[in-house]
Amino acid sequence: MPAAVPHRCRLLATPWPEVHGVATDSARRFARHSHAGHGIGLMDDGAQDSASGRGEVRAQAGDLIATNPGEVHDGRPLGGRSRRWRIAYLGPEVIASVAGAAAGAELVLAQPVIRGDALLRHALQQFFARLAQWNAMPHDAVALACEESLAQTCGLLLARHAAQAPPAEADGNVARVRERLADEMHAPPSLAALAETAGLSRYQLLRRFARAYGMPPHAWLLQQRAEQARRLIRDGAGLASAALAAGFADQSHMTRIFARQFGFTPGAWQRSAARRPSR
Repeated sequence: MPAAVPHRCRLLATPWPEVHGVATDSARRFARHSHAGHGIGLMDDGAQDSASGRGEVRAQAGDLIATNPGEVHDGRPLGGRSRRWRIAYLGPEVIASVAGAAAGAELVLAQPVIRGDALLRHALQQFFARLAQWNAMPHDAVALACEESLAQTCGLLLARHAAQAPPAEADGNVARVRERLADEMHAPPSLAALAETAGLSRYQLLRRFARAYGMPPHAWLLQQRAEQARRLIRDGAGLASAALAAGFADQSHMTRIFARQFGFTPGAWQRSAARRPSR
């Protein structure tokens, strides 16, 4: 029986529902996936290659790493050894709202790997240090310090590494398929029915959908279910009810997909969400 791949993932709770942090030490290869919001993190040790919205990239110890909402990426450790990173995931509106960007602006982080920005690196290190303090002692004064570091980090990201997203060139036929999948998440249509919606053969649909969204329809559907479950648990739903509401067969099915998508379990996410103060 092959040895288990080393993987440790620790959630960092935050005072805000749209932000969470993750500290990971892992030799795991992550399959292609995306996140609902922006991600900005520090590669603390080791290195990895990954697909990104800008093609293949390599991140090494000391680099900053960044992802955009919906941007499909993966992660492969170099040399088979563990790499360690800390990353903050920010809901889609967080950077704009905290840093004061124009309302409704769709912001993209221009580089998946950022080097040479000592000021941003220092701000992010300070944010993680203060977040660790808040997790140990969740008082309002510590929360204020965390918010100051978050504002500093978002402001630097906006000023130095963000731009307004260009208009998307959507394939209308494939976009209709995605909309139908989103509307019918609990009872998804067959591939043949989806292909009929797009006016394509099943093979043509698979190719065009993967080209547009980075993965085939079934993988995209499971990812949307995991994101819905994450939001429901964050807002106080129990694990079993979240699994049912998000369209999973049962809680164990949700746990498998959730852990594969995010690197941590629904139970860990539930405990992290419970640390947030009521407002």
